[in-house]
Amino acid sequence: MTHKPNFGKVNPPGHELAGYGRLLRKMSKDERLNATHISLFTGMFIQWQRNDYQSPFPVTRKLLMAHSRIASIATYHKCIRELDDYGYIRYQPSYHPKNGSLVYWPSGWEKASA
Repeated sequence: MTHKPNFGKVNPPGHELAGYGRLLRKMSKDERLNATHISLFTGMFIQWQRNDYQSPFPVTRKLLMAHSRIASIATYHKCIRELDDYGYIRYQPSYHPKNGSLVYWPSGWEKASA
């Protein structure tokens, strides 16, 4: 069974870029992930920045697919589901075409060990 991190309040901005770099290094060592996962995660990081570093933050499939250059809806859904399953994010789909889904960063992510 995979351990899911605690998804709570995220620390205010300041160390987010350093934490993001550490988390990308950790993700690069995870053999379950490929470049599409990293690209999608980067798109989510951009949306998190644009939402003033609040967790959760709203996302849309259209916007994340554009940021990450994912052309297939099936690939998008597979990757976002796997990022959730593997504990890198918590994804709460809205199933409503006009309401964005929510993404939660795990608390302590900025301290991810490399």
